[in-house]
Amino acid sequence: MALANVLTLSQIAGHVILFILSLCMIIPMTMHLHEFSGHCLLFATGKWREDDGLFDARWASVSFCEFPIVTGGFLFLVSAGQIYRYSRLAYKEEESSFLGLFLDVMVGIIMLTMSVISAIMITLGFIVWCSDMTERFPSCEIAAGQNITREEEKIDTSGFYVEMGTAQFGAWGAFATAVGVAVIALLKLINNHQIQNMKVSMYLERQRLVNEYAQGGSGDGQTTPPTERAQSD
Repeated sequence: MALANVLTLSQIAGHVILFILSLCMIIPMTMHLHEFSGHCLLFATGKWREDDGLFDARWASVSFCEFPIVTGGFLFLVSAGQIYRYSRLAYKEEESSFLGLFLDVMVGIIMLTMSVISAIMITLGFIVWCSDMTERFPSCEIAAGQNITREEEKIDTSGFYVEMGTAQFGAWGAFATAVGVAVIALLKLINNHQIQNMKVSMYLERQRLVNEYAQGGSGDGQTTPPTERAQSD
C-alpha cells in the first residue's frame, strides 16, 4: 500500500509538470500562427530576392504547427483530469482497478507518442527555416524582428525565435515526463497484478488445506476426540 501511495504521488507530480509543459506548447504556437498570419514557419523554405533583399517564402502545411497545439491541448485536458482523479485516490487511500491501471498505461503511451512526434516536428522544421535565415543573417536569432517578407504578407517576425524555442522545450520536456508517467503507470499495473495473483494463490492454498483436513478427518473415523472414547470404555 505504501508503494502504491508513493507511485500515486509521483503520478500527480508528473501530471502537474505535463500540465505546465502543455501550456509551453499551446501558447507560443498559437501566438506564432497569429503573428505569421496563419502561416507556419516549420519546414518552410524559400529564396532571398536580389532586387529588394526580401525572403520569398514557400510555406509548408499549417498542420506542422497545428499538431503540436493539438498535442498540447490533449496533454492539458488529460493532466487536469488525472490530477483530480489521483488526488481523490490519494486522499481516500484507494487504488484504481486493474482496468483503470491498464487505461493509465495506454494513455501514457499515447501522450509520449504525440509528444515525441511534436518535438521532432518542431525541431526539424525549425532547423529547415533557420538554414534559410542564416544565408542572410549570422544566426537565426538575429533574424527575429527583421523585415524579411513583403509588407502585404503581414508577417511579424519579432517573436518567432523565442516562441519556437519555448514550444520545442515544452515538447521535449513533455515527452520525457510522459515516459516517466507511463513507466509509473506500468509499475502500478504490475504491482496490482502481483497482488491479485498473491490473493488468488492464498485463497487456493487455504481451500486445499481445508479440503485435506476434511478428507483426513472422515478417512480415519476419528470424528470424536480420543479422550472421550477412553472415558466411555
